[in-house]
Amino acid sequence: MQTLHEAVQAMLSSEAQRHFIGGEWVGAQSGKTIPVNDPGSGKEITRIAAGDATDVDSAVAAARTAFRKSGWATMPVNDRAVILHRLADLIDKHVEPLAQLESLDVGKPLAQAQFGDVPNVSQTLRYYTDLSVHTRRAEPIAVSGYEARSIRVPYGVCAFIIPWNFPILLVGWGVSPALAAGNTVVIKPPEDASLTALYFCKLAKEAGVPDGVINVVTGYGEEAGAALAEHPGINRMSFTGSPEVGRLIAESCGRNLVPVKLELGGKGAAILFNDIDVSAAATALSGAITLNSGQVCCTATRWIVHESIMDRFVDSATSVLSQVAIGHGLDASTQMGPVISEKQRKRVLGYIERGEQEGANVLLRGGVPDSLEFDGGYYVRPSLLGGSPDNVCAREEVFGPFAFVMPFSDEDEAIDLVNRSNYGLANSVWTADLERANRVAEAMVAGNSWINAHNVFVHGIPYAGCNLSGMGGGVLGPDTFFDYLRPQSIVRPLG
Repeated sequence: MQTLHEAVQAMLSSEAQRHFIGGEWVGAQSGKTIPVNDPGSGKEITRIAAGDATDVDSAVAAARTAFRKSGWATMPVNDRAVILHRLADLIDKHVEPLAQLESLDVGKPLAQAQFGDVPNVSQTLRYYTDLSVHTRRAEPIAVSGYEARSIRVPYGVCAFIIPWNFPILLVGWGVSPALAAGNTVVIKPPEDASLTALYFCKLAKEAGVPDGVINVVTGYGEEAGAALAEHPGINRMSFTGSPEVGRLIAESCGRNLVPVKLELGGKGAAILFNDIDVSAAATALSGAITLNSGQVCCTATRWIVHESIMDRFVDSATSVLSQVAIGHGLDASTQMGPVISEKQRKRVLGYIERGEQEGANVLLRGGVPDSLEFDGGYYVRPSLLGGSPDNVCAREEVFGPFAFVMPFSDEDEAIDLVNRSNYGLANSVWTADLERANRVAEAMVAGNSWINAHNVFVHGIPYAGCNLSGMGGGVLGPDTFFDYLRPQSIVRPLG
Protein backbone atom coordinates (compact mmCIF):
# COMPACT_ATOMS: atom_id res chain seq x y z
CA MET A 1 0.00 0.00 0.00
CA GLN A 2 1.42 3.39 -0.98
CA THR A 3 2.35 5.83 1.79
CA LEU A 4 0.06 8.84 1.85
CA HIS A 5 1.50 12.16 0.71
CA GLU A 6 2.05 14.62 3.56
CA ALA A 7 -0.57 16.98 2.07
CA VAL A 8 -3.12 14.15 2.10
CA GLN A 9 -2.22 13.23 5.67
CA ALA A 10 -2.62 16.86 6.72
CA MET A 11 -6.00 17.14 5.00
CA LEU A 12 -7.37 13.93 6.48
CA SER A 13 -6.15 14.84 9.97
CA SER A 14 -8.55 17.78 10.04
CA GLU A 15 -11.67 17.27 12.12
CA ALA A 16 -13.87 18.01 9.08
CA GLN A 17 -13.45 19.43 5.59
CA ARG A 18 -15.16 22.80 5.16
CA HIS A 19 -16.86 24.62 2.29
CA PHE A 20 -14.84 27.05 0.18
CA ILE A 21 -16.92 30.24 -0.16
CA GLY A 22 -15.67 33.68 -1.14
CA GLY A 23 -12.06 32.57 -0.78
CA GLU A 24 -12.57 31.36 2.81
CA TRP A 25 -12.89 27.93 4.41
CA VAL A 26 -16.16 27.84 6.33
CA GLY A 27 -18.15 25.13 8.07
CA ALA A 28 -21.78 24.36 7.34
CA GLN A 29 -24.03 26.94 8.99
CA SER A 30 -25.99 24.05 10.51
CA GLY A 31 -22.80 22.60 12.01
CA LYS A 32 -23.63 19.20 10.51
CA THR A 33 -21.09 16.94 8.82
CA ILE A 34 -21.13 13.84 6.59
CA PRO A 35 -18.76 10.85 7.00
CA VAL A 36 -16.39 10.05 4.13
CA ASN A 37 -15.59 6.35 3.77
CA ASP A 38 -12.73 4.70 1.91
CA PRO A 39 -14.47 2.27 -0.50
CA GLY A 40 -11.47 -0.05 -0.29
CA SER A 41 -11.83 -0.63 3.44
CA GLY A 42 -15.26 0.70 4.31
CA LYS A 43 -13.66 2.81 7.05
CA GLU A 44 -14.31 6.48 7.73
CA ILE A 45 -11.31 8.62 6.75
CA THR A 46 -12.68 12.14 7.35
CA ARG A 47 -15.88 14.18 7.34
CA ILE A 48 -17.19 16.97 5.12
CA ALA A 49 -19.52 19.86 5.83
CA ALA A 50 -23.20 19.03 5.25
CA GLY A 51 -24.31 22.08 3.33
CA ASP A 52 -27.89 23.16 2.80
CA ALA A 53 -29.81 26.07 1.27
CA THR A 54 -28.24 28.64 3.62
CA ASP A 55 -24.72 27.64 2.58
CA VAL A 56 -25.73 27.66 -1.08
CA ASP A 57 -27.14 31.18 -0.62
CA SER A 58 -23.77 32.31 0.71
CA ALA A 59 -21.86 30.68 -2.14
CA VAL A 60 -24.09 32.13 -4.86
CA ALA A 61 -23.89 35.56 -3.24
CA ALA A 62 -20.08 35.32 -3.18
CA ALA A 63 -20.00 34.26 -6.83
CA ARG A 64 -22.34 37.11 -7.86
CA THR A 65 -20.22 39.65 -6.00
CA ALA A 66 -17.04 38.29 -7.58
CA PHE A 67 -18.59 38.47 -11.04
CA ARG A 68 -19.43 42.15 -10.53
CA LYS A 69 -16.47 43.36 -8.52
CA SER A 70 -13.43 41.05 -8.66
CA GLY A 71 -12.43 42.00 -12.20
CA TRP A 72 -12.45 38.37 -13.32
CA ALA A 73 -15.16 38.91 -15.93
CA THR A 74 -13.70 42.14 -17.29
CA MET A 75 -9.94 41.62 -17.13
CA PRO A 76 -8.04 41.25 -20.43
CA VAL A 77 -8.31 37.68 -21.61
CA ASN A 78 -4.52 37.26 -21.57
CA ASP A 79 -4.39 38.23 -17.89
CA ARG A 80 -7.05 35.70 -17.03
CA ALA A 81 -5.16 33.11 -19.09
CA VAL A 82 -2.01 33.67 -17.04
CA ILE A 83 -3.88 32.78 -13.85
CA LEU A 84 -5.54 29.71 -15.34
CA HIS A 85 -2.25 28.46 -16.77
CA ARG A 86 -0.73 28.93 -13.33
CA LEU A 87 -3.55 26.83 -11.89
CA ALA A 88 -2.92 24.13 -14.52
CA ASP A 89 0.77 24.12 -13.58
CA LEU A 90 -0.11 23.70 -9.90
CA ILE A 91 -2.37 20.76 -10.71
CA ASP A 92 0.55 19.11 -12.49
CA LYS A 93 2.75 19.83 -9.48
CA HIS A 94 0.18 18.29 -7.11
CA VAL A 95 -0.73 15.21 -9.15
CA GLU A 96 0.33 12.81 -6.39
CA PRO A 97 -1.86 14.17 -3.55
CA LEU A 98 -4.79 14.76 -5.89
CA ALA A 99 -4.54 11.21 -7.24
CA GLN A 100 -4.33 9.71 -3.76
CA LEU A 101 -7.37 11.66 -2.61
CA GLU A 102 -9.29 10.57 -5.70
CA SER A 103 -8.34 6.95 -5.11
CA LEU A 104 -9.38 7.12 -1.46
CA ASP A 105 -12.63 8.87 -2.33
CA VAL A 106 -13.76 6.74 -5.28
CA GLY A 107 -11.81 3.51 -4.86
CA LYS A 108 -10.22 3.62 -8.29
CA PRO A 109 -6.65 2.39 -8.88
CA LEU A 110 -4.11 5.08 -8.10
CA ALA A 111 -2.49 4.83 -11.54
CA GLN A 112 -5.77 5.66 -13.26
CA ALA A 113 -6.10 8.86 -11.27
CA GLN A 114 -2.39 9.70 -11.38
CA PHE A 115 -1.82 9.19 -15.09
CA GLY A 116 -5.33 9.72 -16.42
CA ASP A 117 -7.87 11.75 -14.49
CA VAL A 118 -5.71 14.39 -12.81
CA PRO A 119 -3.44 15.25 -15.78
CA ASN A 120 -6.57 15.52 -17.92
CA VAL A 121 -7.80 18.34 -15.67
CA SER A 122 -4.74 20.48 -16.37
CA GLN A 123 -4.92 19.61 -20.06
CA THR A 124 -8.56 20.70 -20.16
CA LEU A 125 -7.77 23.96 -18.40
CA ARG A 126 -5.03 24.73 -20.90
CA TYR A 127 -7.20 23.75 -23.87
CA TYR A 128 -10.02 26.13 -22.97
CA THR A 129 -7.70 28.85 -21.76
CA ASP A 130 -5.80 28.85 -25.04
CA LEU A 131 -9.08 28.71 -26.96
CA SER A 132 -10.29 31.78 -25.08
CA VAL A 133 -7.17 33.71 -26.05
CA HIS A 134 -7.64 32.99 -29.75
CA THR A 135 -11.42 33.46 -29.92
CA ARG A 136 -12.96 36.63 -31.33
CA ARG A 137 -15.68 37.89 -29.06
CA ALA A 138 -17.04 40.53 -31.41
CA GLU A 139 -18.20 40.03 -34.99
CA PRO A 140 -19.56 42.74 -37.33
CA ILE A 141 -23.01 42.18 -38.83
CA ALA A 142 -23.50 43.43 -42.40
CA VAL A 143 -26.95 45.06 -42.63
CA SER A 144 -28.00 48.07 -44.68
CA GLY A 145 -28.53 51.33 -42.78
CA TYR A 146 -27.06 50.18 -39.47
CA GLU A 147 -23.76 49.71 -37.76
CA ALA A 148 -24.16 46.41 -35.99
CA ARG A 149 -22.11 43.78 -34.27
CA SER A 150 -22.59 40.71 -32.13
CA ILE A 151 -20.55 40.33 -28.96
CA ARG A 152 -20.13 37.40 -26.57
CA VAL A 153 -20.03 38.04 -22.85
CA PRO A 154 -19.94 35.71 -19.83
CA TYR A 155 -23.27 34.72 -18.28
CA GLY A 156 -22.40 35.33 -14.64
CA VAL A 157 -22.74 32.61 -12.00
CA CYS A 158 -22.49 29.07 -13.41
CA ALA A 159 -23.52 26.19 -11.15
CA PHE A 160 -22.14 22.65 -11.36
CA ILE A 161 -23.37 19.44 -9.74
CA ILE A 162 -20.64 16.81 -10.13
CA PRO A 163 -21.06 13.00 -9.91
CA TRP A 164 -18.97 10.62 -7.82
CA ASN A 165 -17.44 8.41 -10.50
CA PHE A 166 -14.93 10.94 -11.92
CA PRO A 167 -15.13 13.88 -9.50
CA ILE A 168 -11.87 15.72 -10.22
CA LEU A 169 -11.97 14.96 -13.96
CA LEU A 170 -15.51 16.32 -14.26
CA VAL A 171 -14.69 19.40 -12.20
CA GLY A 172 -12.07 20.06 -14.86
CA TRP A 173 -14.37 19.30 -17.79
CA GLY A 174 -17.10 21.43 -16.26
CA VAL A 175 -15.55 24.59 -14.88
CA SER A 176 -12.64 25.04 -17.30
CA PRO A 177 -14.66 26.54 -20.18
CA ALA A 178 -16.80 28.55 -17.75
CA LEU A 179 -13.78 30.09 -16.04
CA ALA A 180 -11.93 30.71 -19.30
CA ALA A 181 -14.99 32.58 -20.57
CA GLY A 182 -14.95 34.87 -17.52
CA ASN A 183 -17.75 33.39 -15.41
CA THR A 184 -17.74 32.64 -11.71
CA VAL A 185 -18.72 29.18 -10.46
CA VAL A 186 -20.41 27.37 -7.61
CA ILE A 187 -19.66 23.64 -7.43
CA LYS A 188 -21.63 21.00 -5.50
CA PRO A 189 -19.36 17.94 -5.53
CA PRO A 190 -20.70 14.46 -4.70
CA GLU A 191 -21.18 13.72 -1.02
CA ASP A 192 -19.35 10.42 -1.59
CA ALA A 193 -16.30 12.05 -3.18
CA SER A 194 -15.69 15.74 -2.42
CA LEU A 195 -12.06 15.79 -1.36
CA THR A 196 -10.40 16.58 -4.69
CA ALA A 197 -12.81 19.42 -5.44
CA LEU A 198 -11.81 21.00 -2.13
CA TYR A 199 -8.10 20.47 -2.85
CA PHE A 200 -8.70 22.09 -6.27
CA CYS A 201 -9.88 25.22 -4.41
CA LYS A 202 -6.65 25.29 -2.41
CA LEU A 203 -4.67 25.34 -5.66
CA ALA A 204 -6.95 27.96 -7.21
CA LYS A 205 -6.30 30.24 -4.24
CA GLU A 206 -2.56 29.71 -4.60
CA ALA A 207 -2.75 30.41 -8.35
CA GLY A 208 -4.30 33.82 -7.73
CA VAL A 209 -7.88 33.17 -8.79
CA PRO A 210 -9.80 36.05 -7.14
CA ASP A 211 -11.88 35.25 -4.08
CA GLY A 212 -15.43 34.26 -4.93
CA VAL A 213 -14.67 33.18 -8.48
CA ILE A 214 -14.63 29.50 -7.43
CA ASN A 215 -16.89 28.30 -4.62
CA VAL A 216 -17.56 24.78 -3.37
CA VAL A 217 -20.45 23.70 -1.14
CA THR A 218 -20.39 20.07 -0.03
CA GLY A 219 -23.47 18.18 1.07
CA TYR A 220 -26.22 15.79 0.05
CA GLY A 221 -27.82 16.13 -3.35
CA GLU A 222 -31.36 16.45 -2.03
CA GLU A 223 -30.29 19.36 0.19
CA ALA A 224 -27.32 21.31 -1.19
CA GLY A 225 -27.72 20.07 -4.78
CA ALA A 226 -31.44 20.79 -4.98
CA ALA A 227 -30.94 24.23 -3.41
CA LEU A 228 -28.30 25.10 -5.99
CA ALA A 229 -30.38 23.94 -8.96
CA GLU A 230 -33.41 25.96 -7.91
CA HIS A 231 -31.49 29.07 -6.84
CA PRO A 232 -32.69 32.20 -8.67
CA GLY A 233 -29.22 33.73 -8.44
CA ILE A 234 -27.51 31.38 -10.88
CA ASN A 235 -27.27 32.16 -14.59
CA ARG A 236 -26.35 28.75 -15.97
CA MET A 237 -26.57 25.17 -14.71
CA SER A 238 -24.61 22.03 -15.51
CA PHE A 239 -25.48 18.62 -14.08
CA THR A 240 -23.86 15.24 -14.63
CA GLY A 241 -25.67 12.21 -13.25
CA SER A 242 -28.72 10.03 -13.70
CA PRO A 243 -31.68 10.81 -16.00
CA GLU A 244 -34.01 10.63 -12.99
CA VAL A 245 -32.19 13.41 -11.14
CA GLY A 246 -31.56 15.25 -14.41
CA ARG A 247 -35.31 15.66 -14.89
CA LEU A 248 -35.60 17.24 -11.44
CA ILE A 249 -32.71 19.60 -12.17
CA ALA A 250 -34.28 20.61 -15.49
CA GLU A 251 -37.62 21.28 -13.80
CA SER A 252 -35.97 23.54 -11.23
CA CYS A 253 -34.02 25.43 -13.86
CA GLY A 254 -37.10 25.70 -16.07
CA ARG A 255 -39.01 27.50 -13.34
CA ASN A 256 -36.27 30.16 -13.21
CA LEU A 257 -35.65 30.12 -17.00
CA VAL A 258 -32.01 29.19 -16.37
CA PRO A 259 -30.33 27.39 -19.30
CA VAL A 260 -29.25 23.91 -18.26
CA LYS A 261 -26.71 21.41 -19.57
CA LEU A 262 -27.45 17.77 -18.70
CA GLU A 263 -24.86 15.03 -19.11
CA LEU A 264 -26.72 11.86 -18.13
CA GLY A 265 -26.40 8.09 -18.14
CA GLY A 266 -25.89 5.60 -20.92
CA LYS A 267 -26.22 2.02 -22.06
CA GLY A 268 -23.41 1.91 -24.58
CA ALA A 269 -23.14 -0.83 -27.16
CA ALA A 270 -20.24 -2.37 -29.08
CA ILE A 271 -20.96 -4.13 -32.39
CA LEU A 272 -18.32 -6.75 -33.18
CA PHE A 273 -18.17 -8.12 -36.74
CA ASN A 274 -16.56 -11.42 -37.65
CA ASP A 275 -13.47 -9.90 -39.31
CA ILE A 276 -11.97 -8.55 -36.09
CA ASP A 277 -9.04 -9.73 -34.00
CA VAL A 278 -11.20 -11.51 -31.44
CA SER A 279 -8.63 -11.62 -28.67
CA ALA A 280 -7.66 -7.94 -29.01
CA ALA A 281 -11.28 -6.78 -29.05
CA ALA A 282 -12.17 -8.94 -26.05
CA THR A 283 -9.22 -7.52 -24.12
CA ALA A 284 -10.14 -3.93 -25.02
CA LEU A 285 -13.81 -4.28 -24.09
CA SER A 286 -12.99 -6.16 -20.89
CA GLY A 287 -10.79 -3.20 -20.01
CA ALA A 288 -13.69 -0.87 -20.76
CA ILE A 289 -16.08 -2.52 -18.30
CA THR A 290 -13.47 -2.80 -15.54
CA LEU A 291 -12.29 0.81 -15.95
CA ASN A 292 -13.34 2.59 -12.75
CA SER A 293 -15.09 -0.69 -11.81
CA GLY A 294 -17.55 -0.17 -14.64
CA GLN A 295 -18.82 3.09 -13.16
CA VAL A 296 -18.54 4.90 -16.48
CA CYS A 297 -21.70 6.24 -18.13
CA CYS A 298 -20.46 5.86 -21.71
CA THR A 299 -18.80 2.47 -21.46
CA ALA A 300 -19.87 -0.49 -23.61
CA THR A 301 -22.12 -2.71 -21.49
CA ARG A 302 -24.00 -4.28 -24.42
CA TRP A 303 -21.75 -6.50 -26.49
CA ILE A 304 -23.45 -7.29 -29.81
CA VAL A 305 -21.33 -10.05 -31.33
CA HIS A 306 -21.57 -11.73 -34.73
CA GLU A 307 -22.89 -15.23 -34.18
CA SER A 308 -19.95 -16.86 -35.97
CA ILE A 309 -17.43 -15.57 -33.41
CA MET A 310 -19.66 -15.53 -30.34
CA ASP A 311 -18.16 -18.55 -28.57
CA ARG A 312 -14.56 -17.50 -29.23
CA PHE A 313 -15.23 -13.95 -28.11
CA VAL A 314 -16.97 -14.96 -24.89
CA ASP A 315 -14.21 -17.46 -24.06
CA SER A 316 -11.56 -14.80 -24.59
CA ALA A 317 -13.42 -12.15 -22.58
CA THR A 318 -14.13 -14.47 -19.65
CA SER A 319 -10.47 -15.46 -19.56
CA VAL A 320 -9.39 -11.82 -19.38
CA LEU A 321 -12.01 -10.81 -16.82
CA SER A 322 -11.30 -13.79 -14.57
CA GLN A 323 -7.70 -12.66 -14.22
CA VAL A 324 -8.34 -9.02 -13.33
CA ALA A 325 -6.46 -8.13 -10.13
CA ILE A 326 -9.01 -6.71 -7.69
CA GLY A 327 -7.81 -4.75 -4.70
CA HIS A 328 -7.48 -1.47 -2.85
CA GLY A 329 -6.90 1.55 -5.06
CA LEU A 330 -3.62 2.42 -3.34
CA ASP A 331 -2.19 -1.06 -3.94
CA ALA A 332 0.16 -0.85 -6.94
CA SER A 333 -0.92 -4.28 -8.20
CA THR A 334 -4.62 -3.39 -8.38
CA GLN A 335 -6.24 -3.33 -11.82
CA MET A 336 -9.80 -2.81 -10.57
CA GLY A 337 -10.82 -1.32 -7.26
CA PRO A 338 -14.12 -1.45 -5.37
CA VAL A 339 -17.32 0.31 -6.35
CA ILE A 340 -17.99 3.59 -4.57
CA SER A 341 -20.25 2.37 -1.74
CA GLU A 342 -22.20 -0.51 -0.25
CA LYS A 343 -25.33 1.04 -1.77
CA GLN A 344 -23.77 0.85 -5.22
CA ARG A 345 -22.57 -2.71 -4.67
CA LYS A 346 -26.11 -3.77 -3.75
CA ARG A 347 -27.41 -2.02 -6.86
CA VAL A 348 -24.99 -3.89 -9.14
CA LEU A 349 -25.60 -7.28 -7.54
CA GLY A 350 -29.34 -6.65 -7.50
CA TYR A 351 -29.41 -5.99 -11.22
CA ILE A 352 -27.48 -9.16 -11.99
CA GLU A 353 -29.85 -11.19 -9.81
CA ARG A 354 -32.86 -9.68 -11.59
CA GLY A 355 -31.25 -10.43 -14.95
CA GLU A 356 -30.85 -14.09 -14.00
CA GLN A 357 -34.42 -14.24 -12.74
CA GLU A 358 -35.59 -12.97 -16.13
CA GLY A 359 -33.83 -15.84 -17.86
CA ALA A 360 -30.39 -14.50 -18.74
CA ASN A 361 -27.57 -16.98 -19.29
CA VAL A 362 -24.66 -16.65 -16.86
CA LEU A 363 -21.51 -16.47 -18.98
CA LEU A 364 -19.25 -15.35 -16.14
CA ARG A 365 -20.52 -15.30 -12.58
CA GLY A 366 -19.33 -12.29 -10.66
CA GLY A 367 -20.44 -11.28 -7.20
CA VAL A 368 -18.56 -10.50 -4.03
CA PRO A 369 -14.99 -11.88 -3.81
CA ASP A 370 -14.76 -14.60 -1.16
CA SER A 371 -11.23 -13.76 -0.03
CA LEU A 372 -10.96 -12.47 3.56
CA GLU A 373 -8.68 -9.66 2.38
CA PHE A 374 -11.73 -7.93 0.90
CA ASP A 375 -13.66 -7.74 4.16
CA GLY A 376 -14.94 -4.22 4.72
CA GLY A 377 -14.51 -2.90 1.17
CA TYR A 378 -17.15 -2.64 -1.53
CA TYR A 379 -15.71 -5.12 -4.04
CA VAL A 380 -17.52 -6.79 -6.94
CA ARG A 381 -16.10 -9.30 -9.40
CA PRO A 382 -16.84 -8.76 -13.13
CA SER A 383 -19.93 -10.46 -14.57
CA LEU A 384 -21.16 -11.39 -18.03
CA LEU A 385 -24.75 -12.30 -18.86
CA GLY A 386 -26.28 -13.18 -22.22
CA GLY A 387 -29.72 -13.57 -23.70
CA SER A 388 -32.72 -11.55 -24.79
CA PRO A 389 -32.42 -7.81 -25.53
CA ASP A 390 -35.58 -7.40 -23.44
CA ASN A 391 -33.76 -8.48 -20.28
CA VAL A 392 -33.51 -5.77 -17.63
CA CYS A 393 -29.71 -5.98 -17.72
CA ALA A 394 -29.75 -5.36 -21.47
CA ARG A 395 -32.00 -2.30 -21.08
CA GLU A 396 -31.04 -0.48 -17.90
CA GLU A 397 -27.78 1.03 -16.70
CA VAL A 398 -26.13 -1.28 -14.16
CA PHE A 399 -23.07 0.94 -13.48
CA GLY A 400 -20.66 -1.77 -12.42
CA PRO A 401 -18.15 -4.24 -13.93
CA PHE A 402 -20.70 -5.94 -16.14
CA ALA A 403 -21.71 -6.54 -19.77
CA PHE A 404 -24.65 -8.19 -21.50
CA VAL A 405 -23.81 -10.25 -24.61
CA MET A 406 -26.16 -10.68 -27.60
CA PRO A 407 -25.61 -12.38 -30.99
CA PHE A 408 -26.47 -10.95 -34.41
CA SER A 409 -26.44 -12.36 -37.92
CA ASP A 410 -26.41 -9.28 -40.18
CA GLU A 411 -25.66 -5.57 -40.08
CA ASP A 412 -29.26 -4.38 -39.95
CA GLU A 413 -30.02 -6.62 -37.01
CA ALA A 414 -26.97 -5.31 -35.12
CA ILE A 415 -27.95 -1.67 -35.68
CA ASP A 416 -31.50 -2.43 -34.57
CA LEU A 417 -30.23 -3.98 -31.34
CA VAL A 418 -28.16 -0.87 -30.63
CA ASN A 419 -30.93 1.60 -31.37
CA ARG A 420 -33.54 -0.14 -29.22
CA SER A 421 -32.05 1.67 -26.24
CA ASN A 422 -33.66 4.84 -24.91
CA TYR A 423 -30.19 6.12 -24.08
CA GLY A 424 -27.90 7.77 -26.59
CA LEU A 425 -24.44 8.52 -25.23
CA ALA A 426 -21.75 6.41 -26.90
CA ASN A 427 -21.41 3.27 -29.00
CA SER A 428 -18.61 1.60 -30.94
CA VAL A 429 -18.25 -0.60 -34.00
CA TRP A 430 -15.42 -3.09 -34.44
CA THR A 431 -14.51 -4.28 -37.93
CA ALA A 432 -11.61 -4.29 -40.40
CA ASP A 433 -13.96 -2.99 -43.11
CA LEU A 434 -13.71 0.80 -42.77
CA GLU A 435 -16.52 1.46 -45.21
CA ARG A 436 -18.80 -0.68 -43.11
CA ALA A 437 -17.41 0.85 -39.92
CA ASN A 438 -18.29 4.38 -41.02
CA ARG A 439 -21.71 3.31 -42.30
CA VAL A 440 -22.61 1.64 -39.01
CA ALA A 441 -21.12 4.46 -36.93
CA GLU A 442 -23.44 6.94 -38.62
CA ALA A 443 -26.48 4.67 -38.22
CA MET A 444 -26.11 4.19 -34.46
CA VAL A 445 -28.14 6.73 -32.48
CA ALA A 446 -25.90 8.44 -29.94
CA GLY A 447 -23.87 11.55 -29.34
CA ASN A 448 -20.66 9.63 -30.01
CA SER A 449 -19.71 6.72 -32.27
CA TRP A 450 -16.24 5.21 -32.00
CA ILE A 451 -14.53 2.89 -34.47
CA ASN A 452 -12.34 0.01 -33.24
CA ALA A 453 -12.06 1.61 -29.81
CA HIS A 454 -14.25 2.62 -26.91
CA ASN A 455 -14.07 5.43 -24.33
CA VAL A 456 -12.20 7.88 -26.57
CA PHE A 457 -11.94 11.45 -25.25
CA VAL A 458 -9.94 14.05 -27.16
CA HIS A 459 -9.83 17.77 -26.46
CA GLY A 460 -11.40 19.51 -29.43
CA ILE A 461 -13.87 16.70 -30.25
CA PRO A 462 -17.34 17.36 -28.79
CA TYR A 463 -18.65 14.73 -26.40
CA ALA A 464 -22.38 14.79 -25.64
CA GLY A 465 -25.51 12.66 -25.52
CA CYS A 466 -29.04 12.52 -26.85
CA ASN A 467 -32.34 11.02 -25.71
CA LEU A 468 -32.06 9.87 -22.07
CA SER A 469 -28.34 10.59 -22.13
CA GLY A 470 -28.54 14.35 -22.08
CA MET A 471 -29.42 17.71 -23.53
CA GLY A 472 -28.16 21.25 -23.68
CA GLY A 473 -24.68 20.72 -25.09
CA GLY A 474 -21.66 18.58 -24.42
CA VAL A 475 -18.09 18.88 -23.22
CA LEU A 476 -14.51 18.90 -24.52
CA GLY A 477 -15.23 20.67 -27.83
CA PRO A 478 -15.06 24.34 -28.81
CA ASP A 479 -18.87 24.59 -28.72
CA THR A 480 -18.70 24.09 -24.97
CA PHE A 481 -16.67 27.26 -24.57
CA PHE A 482 -19.36 29.23 -26.38
CA ASP A 483 -21.99 27.63 -24.12
CA TYR A 484 -20.61 29.86 -21.38
CA LEU A 485 -20.74 33.08 -23.40
CA ARG A 486 -24.10 34.67 -24.12
CA PRO A 487 -24.59 36.57 -27.39
CA GLN A 488 -25.56 40.23 -27.36
CA SER A 489 -26.29 42.48 -30.34
CA ILE A 490 -25.10 46.08 -30.52
CA VAL A 491 -26.91 48.26 -33.12
CA ARG A 492 -26.65 51.94 -34.17
CA PRO A 493 -28.85 53.45 -36.91
CA LEU A 494 -26.91 55.30 -39.60
CA GLY A 495 -28.82 58.48 -40.47
